[in-house]
Amino acid sequence: MPAKDLYHDAVKKALKNDGWTIVVDPFIIHYEDAELYADLAAEKPIAAERQGQNIVVEIKSFVGKSPMTDFHNANALGQYIVYRNLIQLTEPQYQLFLASDFFQRPSIQIIVRQNSLNLLVADIPQERLEQWIA
Repeated sequence: MPAKDLYHDAVKKALKNDGWTIVVDPFIIHYEDAELYADLAAEKPIAAERQGQNIVVEIKSFVGKSPMTDFHNANALGQYIVYRNLIQLTEPQYQLFLASDFFQRPSIQIIVRQNSLNLLVADIPQERLEQWIA
């Protein structure tokens, strides 16, 4: 099992502070010969008469000398696409989000739009959610 990301606990706490229940930590993606680990799964009831929301969150910190280099070298985009595709096949009730505090940069926003990424922007020091981009 991979090590937890530097921001793991802060994002987890931010989700809880926003009313989410963490249901699995880590979330294991099983598909035929593949076993992959996303950081966590959470759910949030909307109302008693409606089905709640279910999400899987992959958390990334880009804290090196160059966050853009970290984004590229961590292969966050490729990992996201693989996870998203396998989750759609195995657990389609879940929607995948990539969480960090890095996604407000214009150069990253264009990558996000062109690849249809779902993002969760977190204020790490305050342990709160700032923005959902889906």
